[in-house]
This record gives sequence, C-alpha cells and structure tokens, in this order.
Amino acid sequence: MGIIGSILVLSFLVFFHELGHFLAAKCFGVRVLAFSIGFGSQKLWKKQIGDTEYSLRPIPLGGFVSLKGQSDFDPKHRNYDSDSLYGIAYWKQLVILAAGSFFNLLLAFLLYIMVGLLGQNQLLAVIGGVQEGSPAAYAQLKENDRVTFVNGNAIKTWEDLSENIAQSKGEITLTFIRNNQEFTTTLTPQIGESKNLFGEVILRPLVGIKSKGEMGIVRYSLLESVPYAFNQTLQAGTLILQGIGKLFSGIVPLSEVGGVVSIVSITKKATELGIVTLFVFTALISVNLGILNLLPIPALDGGHILFTLYEMITQKTPSLETFYRLTMAGWVILFGLMALGLYNDITRIASGTMPF
Repeated sequence: MGIIGSILVLSFLVFFHELGHFLAAKCFGVRVLAFSIGFGSQKLWKKQIGDTEYSLRPIPLGGFVSLKGQSDFDPKHRNYDSDSLYGIAYWKQLVILAAGSFFNLLLAFLLYIMVGLLGQNQLLAVIGGVQEGSPAAYAQLKENDRVTFVNGNAIKTWEDLSENIAQSKGEITLTFIRNNQEFTTTLTPQIGESKNLFGEVILRPLVGIKSKGEMGIVRYSLLESVPYAFNQTLQAGTLILQGIGKLFSGIVPLSEVGGVVSIVSITKKATELGIVTLFVFTALISVNLGILNLLPIPALDGGHILFTLYEMITQKTPSLETFYRLTMAGWVILFGLMALGLYNDITRIASGTMPF
C-alpha cells in the first residue's frame, strides 16, 4: 500500500502543477491541446473534451500540458496565432509559465494549514539544561522551564525558540512557565559558534540552553495556521534554494542528490507514519517541485520564463537555431541530473542504506 500511496502522491502533485498551467492558459484564451498525467506513448485512458485530449499514461513519474504554439521536444515549431502561447502578451505568457509552480506552492501552503489544524508531534520548548556562566544561567533559567514567549512572540516549539533567539538583536524578554506559574526575565544573547543544517559552523546569538527532548502534539487555530503555513512554505523554499547553492559550491556532495526512487521511498515511509506526516512530506515535495521548475534551465518553466523575459526586454526573438540548441542543452542537463539521482539511489540500495 505504501508504494501505491507514494505513486498516487506524486501523480497528484504533477496533476496540481499541470492544473496551474491549464487554468492560466484557459483564462487567457490559449488553446490546450493535451492534459496528461504520466508519460509514455501508450494511453491507459483518454477522453476528448472540446479542444483538449485528457489522458492517463503508464509511467506515473510526471505529466504535461501541451499548449498550442509550444513544443519542448521540437522548439523550432513555434506558432503565433492569437490562441497560441506566443500569440498573447508577454505578461500573460509569464503568468501561464509560472502558474504551475505557483500551484505547487499554493498546495504546500494549504497542506501546512491542515498540518497546523490537525497537530504535529514536535519538540517542545522545554529546557533540559543550562550552561554554567551563560546568559540563561544569569537570568536564572532552570531545567524543565517551558518558554512561552520571546519578545512577545508566541513560542510553541523548540524550533520557534531557536529561531527567535537567532533573529534577536540585543536584549530579549523571555516568558516561561515554572511549576505552573508564569515568570518573565530579560537576557542578552552572546554570539557563539553553532552548526546549520548543512553542517557548516556559523556564528549566531546563543543563550546557553539545551532541549530536554520532550515531544508533544502542537496545534494551531485557524487564524494561527495561516501565518504558520506561510512561514513553513517560505522556509521550505528557502532551504531548497540554499541546498542548490551548497550543491554547486561543493559543500553538499553530489552523492546527496536523490532520484525518483528516493522520493518514492520517503513518501512510502510517510504514508506509513500517518496522515499528518504524509501531508508534511507532500508539502515539502510540492515546494521542491515548484522551486526546481523555476530554475533557469531551458526545457523547464524557468527556462521558458527566461526566454520570454529576454524577448520582452529586448523586443527580439532568439533565432530558432539558438532556441533549439539551448533547449536541447537543457534536456541534457535534466537527463544528467536524473541519471545522477538514479545512480545514487542504486548505490544506496546496494549498500542497504535506502529505506523501504
């Protein structure tokens, strides 16, 4: 059931991405020739409705919307009719091209709202130890104190507490619960060494406390869930962009790149851990799909956006030969990344480190 669930999740994410392109194209009068979930020449199911052929294909690892005037596989065949992609205003083209990624980010936002409402098991802001001589020690914080506010910002998790301290500038006001009584204290964090998610040593404000490791279900009201979902979506997108940057700079090794097998494996595990965990992983993958599609690589949405911006600014269209060569180069890059991910997946399976 886990494998089937992971395939359904991936198919749904692709459907939602392509739905963004589809609705935007329909909104601006661009003819949609095909809407397909899955790849392959064989069609498991198809139905013609108006100008559009809807189909399901046997390889559930993607999908596509075919717009009149656009062809990734044969970019020399452009069409400038009024009902084609390149026959409408540049700003409308940009909206259509970005709509798929926007829908992925929107889906992640909605999923995070559900996670906030349902509640997620998270590390609570309960102090497990205070470093001697630290700002926290001078402020008389103790083990088992539960922090509830930092500078007026509500604290529900240890992550909330860590982020608020990291973003502080100068003295902070901290509210905590001890023996069912509320206390408030002030302290000034000291700059010290820490490590980020990529294992890099960084300098950041520290107060000298460590987590007790206490877990609990954290829920948000509907009004609280909206900013929570926005922040989670923003953090996920930022982390993905940082990861791409670290990958190119060599800080994150190429061996960390995962392929479809990794995605299926992680999603399968998430389906087994419950609906909330599944929502969280689905949201992360959705943000990943949205962000990666905006990379300025020809053959991706980001590549098409880059071409469109060039034409809009210069009022010149790249030669068809240039457009063709760049698009083919984009496909080479994409297939190279897919091959690298697949190689790493096979290596993990062979070494027994791939969870199933």
